[in-house]
Amino acid sequence: MNTEQKIEAILFFKGEPISRKKLSEFLKVGQIEVNESLEKLKENLKSRGIVLQEKENEIALGTAPELSDLIEKLQKEELNKELSKASLETLSIILYKTGVSRSLIDYIRGVNSSFTLRALSIRGLIEKSIDTKDSRRYIYKPTFELLSFMGVKSVEELPDYDLVNNSIESSAQNLAEELEKNGTDI
Repeated sequence: MNTEQKIEAILFFKGEPISRKKLSEFLKVGQIEVNESLEKLKENLKSRGIVLQEKENEIALGTAPELSDLIEKLQKEELNKELSKASLETLSIILYKTGVSRSLIDYIRGVNSSFTLRALSIRGLIEKSIDTKDSRRYIYKPTFELLSFMGVKSVEELPDYDLVNNSIESSAQNLAEELEKNGTDI
């Protein structure tokens, strides 16, 4: 596998933007090789349905602009169907633990939640922001529209809020302890 293929796989798997620096660190290659591979990947994707998107030195895969009508149609269809079990699980974690990282969501659910988070974001149910403690990570929160739709003024009004929140806090503590043993953080 060449660097270009590895970058494509990483971007697909992550499902969210990643910095050039992080790609370089993860692949253990220099910044020049990452930049050259990104240019090759950009060129190879020209005749495909996906493109490389770049914003503030972060790279992500996106859909080709000429397919926007098709994607808009699919998005409307997606917004009108019911939430999956995975979406409901993820949304519950985000609601009860306002301000949660993907690593904690993945830990609690036991699976990668990238695509589920993307689907919830597209629906306007959650939003992400850069973690103030670690700028390499995103924090997911419920949107005001979701709270309004649910008829609550704050997450504390959710059923059994304290009980569920304490359970999530316990999981977060377990994850933090595991990661500390491995020399990383949440």
